[in-house]
Amino acid sequence: MGLGKGGSQAAGFGGFRRILFTKWHKILLLFVLVAAVSGLMIWNALGLGQAVDRRTEVYVSDVSTQLAGDIDYRLGKNILDLTLMEDGLLTSLGDPSENNNELEAYLEGRAALLGFNKIVITLKEEQPLGSALVDQSVAGYPGVQAALEGENGVSFLDQQSLLYSVPLHDGDEIIGALSGVRDKANMQRLIQPSSFSGSGLTCIINHQGEVIISPTELDVFMQLESIFQDGAGGQTAQHIHQMEENMKSGQSGVFSFTAVDGTRLVLSYQPLHSYNWVLLTLVPADIISRETDQYIHQSFIIVTAAVLVLVVLVVLLLKNYQTHYRKLERIAFVDPVTGGMNGPAFSLRCGELIGAAPPDSYCVVALNISDLTLINESFGSVERDRTLRYVMQVLQGAVTQDEAAAYAARDYFFLCLRESNPENISRRLAELVQRINAFNADLREPYYLRIQQGVYIVEEPGQDTTIIRDRALTACRNHLPDSQEVCAFYDQALTQMLQREHELNVLFEAALANEEFEVYLQPKVSLTDGHVHGAEALVRWVRSKQGTIFPSDFIPVFERNGKICQLDFYVFEQVCKTLRRWLDEGRAPMVVSVNLSRQHFKNPDFLQAYAQTARQYGIPEGVIEFELTESIFFDDQGIAHVKEQIGQMHRLGFGCSLDDFGAGYSSLGLLMEFDVDVIKLDRRFFTSVDNPKTRKVVDAIVSLARELKMDTVAEGIETQEQLEFLRQVHCDRVQGYIYSRPLPIPEFEAWLDGRGKDTETRN
Repeated sequence: MGLGKGGSQAAGFGGFRRILFTKWHKILLLFVLVAAVSGLMIWNALGLGQAVDRRTEVYVSDVSTQLAGDIDYRLGKNILDLTLMEDGLLTSLGDPSENNNELEAYLEGRAALLGFNKIVITLKEEQPLGSALVDQSVAGYPGVQAALEGENGVSFLDQQSLLYSVPLHDGDEIIGALSGVRDKANMQRLIQPSSFSGSGLTCIINHQGEVIISPTELDVFMQLESIFQDGAGGQTAQHIHQMEENMKSGQSGVFSFTAVDGTRLVLSYQPLHSYNWVLLTLVPADIISRETDQYIHQSFIIVTAAVLVLVVLVVLLLKNYQTHYRKLERIAFVDPVTGGMNGPAFSLRCGELIGAAPPDSYCVVALNISDLTLINESFGSVERDRTLRYVMQVLQGAVTQDEAAAYAARDYFFLCLRESNPENISRRLAELVQRINAFNADLREPYYLRIQQGVYIVEEPGQDTTIIRDRALTACRNHLPDSQEVCAFYDQALTQMLQREHELNVLFEAALANEEFEVYLQPKVSLTDGHVHGAEALVRWVRSKQGTIFPSDFIPVFERNGKICQLDFYVFEQVCKTLRRWLDEGRAPMVVSVNLSRQHFKNPDFLQAYAQTARQYGIPEGVIEFELTESIFFDDQGIAHVKEQIGQMHRLGFGCSLDDFGAGYSSLGLLMEFDVDVIKLDRRFFTSVDNPKTRKVVDAIVSLARELKMDTVAEGIETQEQLEFLRQVHCDRVQGYIYSRPLPIPEFEAWLDGRGKDTETRN
């Protein structure tokens, strides 16, 4: 019974219908909530306007306070500049009657430096100063009179300039006043605030309410009372009275009022302590709320429009629901390519089936068609879709009413089977694959679809269906490394493997930075003279608390995720450091071989970093050798690239050896294609040296290598019998436990030193 024909899909659609009704109830509730929120927003906006008015007064007061401080500083600085210049003026210039020219030049220079239009001297009585800068005409101004009496002062010159004056001393005696003239325009520019977008007005008044300086020639501040409404009373009158009292006592304040033209204004007053003046600032009350009001108005429009649109939408959807829900069901549940159940529908159906059954009743199967991409590339998308429909039909015919089948996406199908016995599951899936490939019976050239299978037996019916599907996918995608089974079951071993891989990936960067990876060396001993002629650099991961992690545990993981390139380079650099130290200590250099992963060859320029590091440590050419495994050479498309890289190794001063020779199926062909310096015979050649065929093969390989001017190294040698055989066939060097296991570098050096002493003793 096919899922598209029977009750499974109907049950799914029934669940979907219930979901849709629930959705409509939620939409109606949402409509009510939107209406309530809209009313709340309108009420909140009204309160927001009042809050903005209060914040406007605080803002105007803060800006006015800052402006008053700047003006106070400027007024005080003018007096301070004159005071500092006056201090010792006559003493430093000598006899005034003899240095009039110097005095004039000095005063003119200081005026230009300090920003005064002119600096003049006014004398109390006739003094021997004939300079043109002695100006008795200003002696009658109040500020000059104050300076003659020993106080600092300021006066206006024809309402155009400000005259700042300080006492002029000759020793302890006040002989006159030193005055600096500045244009009023400078102060006008200073008091014109830029913080209110040009909408504010400021002026400086005295405690009697007389305008001292206004930013323009406008007389708006000359008739300040005229901006208040006639007969202003109530709160505004109280504010005006309070302002007058505060001005007398040197306090600041701010208040809002309505002008005669109906405009709402904010008035701030700040004391200027330099001359007991007051800074007035007048700003429109909507300086802040202007944009806020605009946004609030826009929000009202948007909310109203949204509510109206939502009402119309709900009405239309409710009206057309009965007509279109079947179409929606099909869109939601049916895959358009195969015509069967899709992924979301499968999740719902699984939840219904598994949730209503006892534990260990169901399993979920993920099926991957491995050749689907090849079908698409070879025969086109039409044939690919036809294949998907065919597979879906077979799956639908293989499940019962209380089971389900679906096409998820790309090349994955899912099954929900009422099975929990692994043998039964494997048998059913094997029969299913046979049914799928039954079309080959009518073909001259069979084309069998390879289908990878992952199974998760559901132990807890309450599990989320997404987790259940993901575990089946995990089993499908991550067969255990040594597993030969086509059907993989999700179990604890797979979980532990994935967790272990994740843990190693997470720890890698920190381990590399902390130098937890330790380089070991295993010697290569010459069978000709018995001396150590080289070593292979191997790596161990040594953690302080967890102990040593062996390469077989982490190398395959880092090969898959690409981190092996970082690790290889790390080992290479450690070898360079060791060789540099050996050279500095006077040790005879030996050839050290370093392994290179095939991942490096994806980057055509990777050797440059190795060469630069070798030059950095001053490593002689020919001392480092790269070991390449046979798998690097098996990609026919990359043969030219690998050839070029080997040639580049030789040009950069590195040797090259072919590791694990004989482990693959085209080893002899590699010797013809690639110019390597050394071949390392795989350890499997020496497991049965008593076998005549084995002896002949090894003898032939060693002889062939000698003819090709290549050295040979036998690895994994552990017995004396193996060693004697290799001597007979004239193998060049041996690497294995018969001489030494891989050793940490300090132990390797000690072993090497001890071997040297033994050799000397024997000699």
